[in-house]
Amino acid sequence: MGREQKRKNIVLLMTDQLRGDCMGCAGHPDVKTPYLDTLASKGVRFENAYSACPSCVPARAALHTGLTQESHRRVGYADGIRWEYPHTMAGELTKAGYYTQCVGKMHVDPLRNYLGFCHVELHDGYLHYYRDPEIPYRENQKQADDYFHWLKQEKGIDCDVTDTGLECNSWVARPWIYEEKYHPTNWVTDRSIDFLRRRDPDMPFFLFTSYLRPHPPFDAPQCYFDMYRNKELTPPVVGDWCDEEALRARGRIFDSDTGPLDPELVREMQIGYYACITHLDHQIGRLIQALVENKLYDDTIILFVSDHGELLGDHHLFRKSRAYQGSSRVPFLVSGGGFRPEKPGSVKTDVVELRDVMPTVLEAAGVQIPDSVEGISLWNTALKESGTPEVREYLHGEHTLGEASSHWIITRDEKYIWYSQTGEEQYFWIAEDPEELHNLIGSETAKERVEALRGLLIQELQDREEGFVREGRLVTGCEPIVWLTKGK
Repeated sequence: MGREQKRKNIVLLMTDQLRGDCMGCAGHPDVKTPYLDTLASKGVRFENAYSACPSCVPARAALHTGLTQESHRRVGYADGIRWEYPHTMAGELTKAGYYTQCVGKMHVDPLRNYLGFCHVELHDGYLHYYRDPEIPYRENQKQADDYFHWLKQEKGIDCDVTDTGLECNSWVARPWIYEEKYHPTNWVTDRSIDFLRRRDPDMPFFLFTSYLRPHPPFDAPQCYFDMYRNKELTPPVVGDWCDEEALRARGRIFDSDTGPLDPELVREMQIGYYACITHLDHQIGRLIQALVENKLYDDTIILFVSDHGELLGDHHLFRKSRAYQGSSRVPFLVSGGGFRPEKPGSVKTDVVELRDVMPTVLEAAGVQIPDSVEGISLWNTALKESGTPEVREYLHGEHTLGEASSHWIITRDEKYIWYSQTGEEQYFWIAEDPEELHNLIGSETAKERVEALRGLLIQELQDREEGFVREGRLVTGCEPIVWLTKGK
């Protein structure tokens, strides 16, 4: 496509495990994110953005396909299941004449599945499944992952991200042991900037820059730990409904789902997480400056999202996969010199989800949205100061997690959670209780709203193969299925 037919370039910045509140522009009292704050100030931030199935694999399935979890069929975390979808975000852009490049995390199967991208420079972080000795050689992560291949060439055949002594799902934190340039966050930025150098200047491009951090290991370079070492950090929130029994039982385990029992280790966990975020932010700043230097910024639309959040000790919980705000709420920014909203710096309150990224990107690029897409384009909502209809009334979320498997309904103001294996219910009025400190499920004043939201969940689960609904009622104890067979 010639220069005379100017089409906007699109850069999709994605992080792994970044909470929706962990940015300065979102009002966080401790975390410093000057470059993300700049994007928000010049663009639009969606403050009620969620991941409907908040772990890496299902969240990314929604992002790349624009489908709900019922349709992309991944309702929990599962590796080793092939990704076979007729329409993907990159695939549609490629067919429309965009050069599409991914740098960083894909987390698909097989690992070198390009999902329609013209090229992928892969780094998926540490994936246990794909390091199993029985995995075929070419599919083993040590062979298939470009960053690990590069790191071995640079630092020696035995070099690995585990050299810090940290595990990839652990709350233990310590600084990176090598020079900063060898950190995977820097590598993703370096390779993205190099793409700008070698791109075809006569083609519009879609660059998917997909970072691993702040997903554990919490191993930012030393200087970022130093930024938070002497700060008084806001402690994790703990609801009056929390039971401390699990924390006492598992709080000494380095990768527990509760986080640490020791208050000093809680603080170290926070320092490590925040250090990774600011390190990430500065590397995003490098990429933005490279767009400016290459005279691309003014013709480029930038989106920023995360696949899910991180509980970080809230309610004595760690990691993701839960309905609570720390886990399910994600950042969602639309910005860049190619995006000119009526009111820069505005905050939208619409309930949005990762499935909305694909149709938003396609509309921004002027590319037809496939009929299969179930997400909603946010392009006009982002552009207009007011007057656009509400994106959706509510969102259904879920995640299989053993005894903690749950489904939830969330609106702008409230959240209803049903634990499918125990029957436990929770209801939070998040408009006035955003930290979910008070479970109002037994309150007489909440009874009507609980019944209404429970009815919406029954409607969503009516035809699910697990049998969650029978005779118009939720059924407790049905076996959770990670990979739905319906439509397979």
